Amino acid sequence: MASSALHSVFDEAVLHHEFKKRGINIRFIPVIWKYLLLNEKAEVFEVPGLSNAAYDVLRTKFIAMTSTVKATVQSADQSTTKLLIQLQNGSFIEAVIMSYDTRLGTYAGSPRPGGPRATLCVSSQVGCKMGCTFCATGSMGFKSNLSAGEIVEQLVHATRLSQIRNVVFMGMGEPLNNYKSVVEAVRSMTGHCFQLAPRHITISTVGVIHCINKLKYDLPNVNLAVSLHAPLQEVRCQIIPAARAFPLGKLMDALRAYQEHSKRKIFIEYIMLDGINDQEQQAHLLGKLLEEYDVVVNLIPFNPIGSISKYRTSKKENVELFQKILRGVYNIRTTVRQEMGQDISGACGQLVVNLSDKKLPVKMEYTGKPEGIPDIEDLSILRS
Repeated sequence: MASSALHSVFDEAVLHHEFKKRGINIRFIPVIWKYLLLNEKAEVFEVPGLSNAAYDVLRTKFIAMTSTVKATVQSADQSTTKLLIQLQNGSFIEAVIMSYDTRLGTYAGSPRPGGPRATLCVSSQVGCKMGCTFCATGSMGFKSNLSAGEIVEQLVHATRLSQIRNVVFMGMGEPLNNYKSVVEAVRSMTGHCFQLAPRHITISTVGVIHCINKLKYDLPNVNLAVSLHAPLQEVRCQIIPAARAFPLGKLMDALRAYQEHSKRKIFIEYIMLDGINDQEQQAHLLGKLLEEYDVVVNLIPFNPIGSISKYRTSKKENVELFQKILRGVYNIRTTVRQEMGQDISGACGQLVVNLSDKKLPVKMEYTGKPEGIPDIEDLSILRS
């Protein structure tokens, strides 16, 4: 059988189905995964201690990794590593590892708890159909959905470079437009092999309402981040054309129902665009929109995306005033994201495959120098 027809062994639902169909014990699955994680060059049929039937299924239907890291590019401060990954069908995606140290700074006059940590930002699609006008990935258009195995393989690649504590679905694509694969991938990441805590996984969305309504049942303990970016529907549609399908009032109703069911904070992502959505009046409108919700607002400096940029980064004083209003007037916990990886186009909104910049595969040692930036999952221990 040609390798192009083989499934990723990290596609748990497919592997589970094939094993059950042949009467093979599914307890072999974490054994297989752990062996392959520890033995990067191993083939699936080289895993010891399996039954003959299991070897037959693995040899004919699965492959250890369907994707390959073609290049790793590291930021100058060594806090961020971007992986250029080629899929089995020849398409490319990007994933980003961000390293930081939660102990830097103080909390209530004492050193902060925690230590060195790494967060992996994964892609869920090749390209994206949402068309966000500030986002490089949106300029690619939509190409294809990733399988659950292709999503999990990003974690496998990253685990071989760093100890990953958090995973955020904030890379290429709209995760909730690839709902089934994303849910399956998260369940694999929180299972016996990787054992990530659900509260250390964040799924970001522009607000796909019908999927938010399902997510609260399918993955009740993960974090939800919503790319809001404006307190008015008209402005939001200007920034996110796809928002026309998700009216702001209905989206807020869905978020209220999600929060009532999950009892979890919702993270609100807000890109700061000079003269578009960063004015004092808009801060008050956003505060009034969110004041009855349990949210954390993350103000995100706009990252230029070369010749396709039509926006400017908000002035520092506008960002500070915006934050002051949300905190002081509406008592909404508000942070300003410290960007990581801008010099390697690995920061928010910058992920787009541009092979002209990567003619030769590059592999650099990942040293994991920590930086003092709290991750979205750690905001619960920080003062607002």
